[in-house]
Amino acid sequence: MTSEPDIPARRTYSFLGPAGTFTEAALAQVPEARGHDWRPVFNVGEALGDVIQGRSDAAMIAIENSVDGGVTTTQDALATIPGLRIVGEYLVPVKFVLVGRPGTALADVKLIAAHPVAYAQCLQWLGARLPEHAHLPAASNVSSAIGLIDGTSNADAAIAPPGITEHHDLDVLADDIGDNPNAVTRFVLVSRTAAPPAPTGADKTSLIVELPEDHPGALLELLEQFATRGINLSLLASRPIGDELGRYRFVIDADGHIEDERMADALLGLRRFSPKVVFLGSYPRGDRAVIRYPERYSDDVFVEARDWLRGLLSGEPEA
Repeated sequence: MTSEPDIPARRTYSFLGPAGTFTEAALAQVPEARGHDWRPVFNVGEALGDVIQGRSDAAMIAIENSVDGGVTTTQDALATIPGLRIVGEYLVPVKFVLVGRPGTALADVKLIAAHPVAYAQCLQWLGARLPEHAHLPAASNVSSAIGLIDGTSNADAAIAPPGITEHHDLDVLADDIGDNPNAVTRFVLVSRTAAPPAPTGADKTSLIVELPEDHPGALLELLEQFATRGINLSLLASRPIGDELGRYRFVIDADGHIEDERMADALLGLRRFSPKVVFLGSYPRGDRAVIRYPERYSDDVFVEARDWLRGLLSGEPEA
């Protein structure tokens, strides 16, 4: 009698919907998500709520754009919602098209529906081609276009991702209308708290750190925890804590993995220094760029230093 092979349990992934968004394109880069259930949601809070409440195993959310910087709603949510862990990073080039109902002419466009971030990234093109237009904010880059079809929007046109016409009956009025051809949005896959994936040598560690008090040099003391261990920071952003004016937390992306000796030592230093350190995760970088650092910060150097100290404490003769 032969036993049947185990069938992998179905998993659910939340993403900012509907179909065709940049967030869906990021989720499509996750190999383990293929063939499982994808759950479209309306905002970051709903996506992370799905994870915390068990409706989804993980959520794909935007965290940074190369043009507009950090996505503050995501940063604030990760700072204040416990029990979350970033397990992967994915990069999506950002291109936009202007679409309208079939038969619409570019000269007829006066009101444009667009997500505020998308709109900001197309302002130069719009100012040059449609200087008298008005903006109608939309919840997502796809919902702006859907409103043209289902009658919920009185806009004449919408800014949307290039693949929108594969899902909906719309005419492309103009291609590649983004002001920055190199624009990229960074997405992260977030799960419930779990052990970090194994280091790859091309990793990033994300943290949120609060200063112990407001005094001259406090931020420098925080940064020294990384600088003295040879750790480069690829992101340093401040966000108000919200309890009083002038109090901020710092969102940090540091090159390396928590299992790297230099990173582990820096985290211990932060823990001694800061009243609150939120470890968001160590995970493979989206660009897979290998982290380079001086040899004096290698794992072997940290291990040798600890062995040297143990020898001193045990009374061993120095070599």
